Amino acid sequence: MPGDWSQLIVGGTVLIRTLQIGARVAAGIMTLFCAGCIITPGSGPLGADVQRAKEGSEPAALPYALIKLTPEVVNILGQHIPRLSTAFAAQTPPKAFRFGIGDIVSVTIFEAAAGGLFTSDAGVRAGNFVTIPNQAVDEQGNIAVPYAGSIRAKGRTPFEISKEITDKLKARALEPQVVVNLATQNTSLITVLGDVRTAGRFPASPSGERVLDAIARAGGPSAQGYDTWVSLKRMGHRASVPFGALMYEPANDIYVLPNDVIYLFNMPQTFVGFGAGGTQGLFKFDAWRLSLAEAIGKQGGLNDSQADPASVYLYRGETRAIAKEIGVDVTPFQGEIIPIIFHVNLRDPSGYFLAQSFAMRNKDVIYTSNSVSVETTKFLVFLRTILATVNDPIIYATNFYALKAAASGTGTTTIITTPPPITTTTP
Repeated sequence: MPGDWSQLIVGGTVLIRTLQIGARVAAGIMTLFCAGCIITPGSGPLGADVQRAKEGSEPAALPYALIKLTPEVVNILGQHIPRLSTAFAAQTPPKAFRFGIGDIVSVTIFEAAAGGLFTSDAGVRAGNFVTIPNQAVDEQGNIAVPYAGSIRAKGRTPFEISKEITDKLKARALEPQVVVNLATQNTSLITVLGDVRTAGRFPASPSGERVLDAIARAGGPSAQGYDTWVSLKRMGHRASVPFGALMYEPANDIYVLPNDVIYLFNMPQTFVGFGAGGTQGLFKFDAWRLSLAEAIGKQGGLNDSQADPASVYLYRGETRAIAKEIGVDVTPFQGEIIPIIFHVNLRDPSGYFLAQSFAMRNKDVIYTSNSVSVETTKFLVFLRTILATVNDPIIYATNFYALKAAASGTGTTTIITTPPPITTTTP
């Protein structure tokens, strides 16, 4: 019997010491938690973590700027939506047609009466004219006209060429008049490629035509418009916009110029949703334009049991010029693209109006942080698991000693449990 009691005392001592150790461990873990070292699982940073890294209190693998979404920021970004009208300065209608090397030229010379340089008395024809056989502008940019010699044609209009020929024939022909026409257009062409029904090269219209006109000449897009992009290449410079931008923003439908290349390609616009949104994953716009509010709705809204509405973030890269305009200090950053996190507070009712006006861009990332209470709950569950892991062997050992004492049939057995002990008396 004394041996049994000594075993109980030893077991109790072990239990007390173990509980003390567990308490110290729990206190240490709580200290780490309060210091910001999150050890529980999560889908991303808390709102406070985003703020701390932005202020430099914690090192970040890639420096970034944190910008609060305001009406001023939304207006500035709206002015810098990619447009063909801003990417290309030449928005006016094409100027008069000018010949290039390879174009086929037709020249007709009229004289005032028969018996002149090009007409004879025996062969009088109505109008007294002669048409020179069609000829191409040669590699030097010239054409040849009898009795006028070599005439510069490259880069000149038909009127300019006809005037020079007339001046050179005045001394030899009878009041000559010259008509110069384009027989075959081989240089001033517009190329339309990609997802169109009839790709090819088309002569540029002297009256001027716009991007949509050129696409229509190629048979129009072969796929859904909201997944189609239009890329315009001109003199080594290229810019791309969604096809819908040409339809709904007339400023984008600029005039095409000779030698422009238009390329249509199918590339669905997408964004990524992470964090405490309704669903995480990759989402298609399924439209040529999408607002932040619509994007959050596509994601399934915010998770009511997890999300912190005050900590909704959108990740995007902006050019240095735009970043500076919205108030970012760009001096610490290198390169042309500045990483920016836009912060919108949806606890503020006005935040939904801002989200409705904020236009999404292809490959944007939306992240919604967990609420602090969710992280606290996860930590308490984690802490309870640790304490249970420490207590379980002690409880098993104590119950073993209690059962052994009870089996002897004598004395008072104290069964140590959690939370309070239970005392029983054996008759």
